[in-house]
Amino acid sequence: MARSARVDGRDVRRLRLLLLLAAAGAFGLLYLFVDGFRVETNRALGILGRGDVAGLRDYIVSFGFWAPVVSCFLMVLQALAAPVPSFLITFANGLAFGVFWGWMLSLFGHVLAAAVCFGVSRALGRAPVEVLVGRTGLQSADRWFERWGTYAVFAGRLVPGVAFDAISYAAGLTRMRFGGFMLATTLGIFPQTFLYSYLGQRAPEFVGLFLLTTALAALGVLVFALVKRRKGRREPEGGAPGNPSPDK
Repeated sequence: MARSARVDGRDVRRLRLLLLLAAAGAFGLLYLFVDGFRVETNRALGILGRGDVAGLRDYIVSFGFWAPVVSCFLMVLQALAAPVPSFLITFANGLAFGVFWGWMLSLFGHVLAAAVCFGVSRALGRAPVEVLVGRTGLQSADRWFERWGTYAVFAGRLVPGVAFDAISYAAGLTRMRFGGFMLATTLGIFPQTFLYSYLGQRAPEFVGLFLLTTALAALGVLVFALVKRRKGRREPEGGAPGNPSPDK
């Protein structure tokens, strides 16, 4: 029975890997051989890289009926290939679709991107994920999971400055169930997407302020993690506070 479970587990992992390779292969073929797809992908990445919310809104709206699909595609593309904050797309959705529908679309897009990152991580394993996320980002997410346990996903979605995609990738490397991950992601991202959609629709000029505050928050989280790590290394050397050393 145990052997059968192990075989089934291997089959599931192989299927995930095959599906991931098929999706990556299809994207690569489209990018290489379909000029329109390559041009639009490069254009989208350029707008995301510049942090141009108004340009991003215009780009999404230009697809007409397919605009919501393009928005979700951009959310996934941002998670996999563009090192920019995902709230830029949420701002643009607020501008393009209004507060409520922009909020709903951004919520769906965030959850979809998180599911893709989780699946990629579970299919590939740690070494390839370190190439995608970077060792430092993944190690920071690991410490976040050590601190918060099963609530790490929910807490990570709520705290500004914590890398959204790194948390998703790190969760895929744990034994966390996919359903629990999706629920924690949805609940955690719920208030942020509403706030960003509202500000995107009402006050898009605040995007620069959010970029600055996100960078400062990320820096604060990094400094805090480094201080905690250094303190943890010093404590074993000095012994537990209040306990005399053996030679006294």
